[in-house]
Parts: sequence; structure tokens; C-alpha cells
Amino acid sequence: MATIKYLLQSRNDNAPIYLRLSLGRGASLKRKTGLFVNPVEWSHVRGFAKQTKAHNKNLNANLRELETFVLNKLNEAVSKGELISGKWLEYIINLKFNRLKDNTTPEEVIYWIEYIIKNAHIFENSKGGYGLSYNRIKAYKGLLYTVKEFQGKTVLSIAELDKRMFESLKRWLFNEKKYSPATAIKKLTDLQKVVRVAREFVPIAKDFDSIKFKRVSSYDDDMDVITLTEEDIRKIEITELTSEALINARKWLILACFTGQRGDTLINRINEGNFESYGEDYIIKIKQKKGNKPITIPVLPKVKKIFEEGMPYKVTIQKLNFHFKTLCKIAGINEMVMGKKRDKNTGRNVKKLRPKYEYISTHTGRRTFATLHYKRLPTPVIMRITGHKKESTLLQYINRNHDDHVEIVLDYYKTKELRAKKSTLLNIIKSVS
Repeated sequence: MATIKYLLQSRNDNAPIYLRLSLGRGASLKRKTGLFVNPVEWSHVRGFAKQTKAHNKNLNANLRELETFVLNKLNEAVSKGELISGKWLEYIINLKFNRLKDNTTPEEVIYWIEYIIKNAHIFENSKGGYGLSYNRIKAYKGLLYTVKEFQGKTVLSIAELDKRMFESLKRWLFNEKKYSPATAIKKLTDLQKVVRVAREFVPIAKDFDSIKFKRVSSYDDDMDVITLTEEDIRKIEITELTSEALINARKWLILACFTGQRGDTLINRINEGNFESYGEDYIIKIKQKKGNKPITIPVLPKVKKIFEEGMPYKVTIQKLNFHFKTLCKIAGINEMVMGKKRDKNTGRNVKKLRPKYEYISTHTGRRTFATLHYKRLPTPVIMRITGHKKESTLLQYINRNHDDHVEIVLDYYKTKELRAKKSTLLNIIKSVS
């Protein structure tokens, strides 16, 4: 038989009250009720507030009502064969106190996308902890807008998201909205995650578990890899600048091209405090923001020069990307190249020929590092610095095929041909003599 007990886990003046739902055989669930009490006024034996103040009497009344509500909902859920989990308990508590009340119902897709956004802190993240990242929340907000646009005046329910509906949404994303494959598939898989959250509380389509999407790499959308050449970098270095912001940006761009780090890591972790002596040289020891990977970066001559002359001051990635484009335009990095850029009118990435400087960003520096050093340094060494896990991913990243076998085969037959010619020559010399 299921039982409920209330308890405190804090000694703070305004301690949160937890509800523990015991399901029998040692299984139990625990979640915050959203109600608070001073521990001095709490009876740990009874599991309720002491009846010393009118406020506490009202609090106890709320707790008793919540207990009855949760047990009734539990009986309903068990009879329907629903999964009883921590998320279920949290949802029931919020339902009781109208914390999720809005113009939608729990059957609506919009309701559950908003639920994830509002309760991002309770969901597990990719690092094994709790709390969705800013970018994941941003992705769900984008999904919310997409679903609202797709459904129009109708109201999509979770149960309607079957294989046919997902396929319809897929065609709409590709054909009407003109999303890239990677963006479209990411929205579809995010919607699948929404259904997986909702399935603990509401019915879902019978064929939902059979819905599969082929994983698409973001690199598949970005085969026009924009990098700076050694000549481009030379132009940037010798360009006379009077603007302090552009001089500062130039330092960041050189650092990006010769450390191979992402924008966030570049700005926040390539700093004086992370430089260490390494014999007569230096190394940079950091943890990359993405994946929290420890990285040791050899300090190359251009980076060493900046370090010894004075590191650049921090600016936002947005400002830095703007300054990079201005800097490269002044430096004459204006070769016409094919690439994608967001159109201000449509909000979509449009692919066409533009001057190279229009595409330069912090990410350009990372790709430039990998491209400049490919085949000059062993690929595993480059990967140790950029943080790529797989060689195939790095090669996609710089738009290179794994073509080492071509040189090996050609060298073999060239050597074989030379040996044959040498043998023929020796035979002719012998016959003449």
C-alpha cells in the first residue's frame, strides 16, 4: 500500500518541504512540494508543521489535500498502467497547485514543449548532471515556434504524432521551410524527445517507437569549408590598423588560427593564467567547454609572440565575429567563395558566392588550424589539440577525404616502374659491354 510522508532536508529558515511517496518493497519517490516552513516550527515525528500559528494550520491543510490528491491520481495511473516515476510525481504536485496551468492541455504537443522549457532544471543533461544548457533550451523554444507554425489553427496532440505525422512534418521542413537536412532532422528528433517525456502521463501513437531518422552530421550541410590561407594570415598581420578594437580582434584571430579552439573556449580559456612553461617554450592547459575535455596546446611562435607582447582583452563572440569581418575586409580577404549566410529577410541560410571576409568568424580560426596542419602534423596530434574524437569527424570538418591510400598506391607503382627501367638499363649496359 502506498503511503506519503513529508520531510525537510534543510535547516535554513525557509526550508522546502519534500513529499516522499513510498510504493512498497522499498521503492519510493521524492520531490519538492513547492511549500516552505521554518524548521523550528516543524514536527519531524508527525511530518507536519506544529499547530502553533494560523499560517501553519493552513500549510498543514494544503499538505493533507496534496496527500489525498496524489494518492487518488496514483490509483488512477496504476489502473491505466501508466509509468509511475519522479517526473510523474512532480507533474501531479504541479497540477494540484496549478503551477502549469495555461491555455493548453496535457494532451497538446505545445503543452509538453513548454513544460520542458519551464522545467529545464529537472532534466538530465549530456554531462550526466541536471539542468538543460542554454542552447538546448533555445532549441526547444525554436521547436515550439516551428510546431505552432506547422499546426496552424489546429491543435496537435501527442497521440497524433505517429509515423505519418512525423513524415508530414519532415516534408514540410524540407520542402516548404527549406531547412537544411541537419536542422530538419534535429527538430524531428527533439520532437521525439518531447513525446518520450509526455508518454509517462498521456497516450502516445502506437507506432511511435518504430519512428527512426537517419543521423545527419552538421558537416554534411557545410561542405564549403571557409578557412584562411597562409597568405591571408600574412595580409592580416601586415595590415595597418588604427582602431583598438580591430587590433584586439587581430590578436584573437591569430590565436584562433594557431590554437584550434572553439569560440567559447578561445575567449574564456586562452588567457595568461593557462600558459605554463615547457622548457624554453610554453604550453596552454585548458578544459574545452564542449565535453569538458582536458587539452594541452603547444604554444606556436605566433601565439608566443602575442603572449609576450600582451594578450587581447575579452569581448563577446558576436562583437568579435563582426570585427573579424571588418578586419578581413580591410586586409583584402575578398576572394569570391561559395558559402552559406543568414538572409535578414527570410531568416534562412542562403548559399551563394560572396567575398570571403563575409564568412569569417571564430569558427574559421579553428578550421584554419586543422586545415593548415593537416598532413604537416600527424592527424592524431591535430585531434589532440582540436578535441575531435574520430579521425573521420576531423576529415569531414575540414572537407578532406581519407585519401592517404592513394599516395601509397601511386608511390608503389612509380617505384615499381623506376625499378623496371633501372633493370632494363642495366641489362642494356651488360649486353653492350
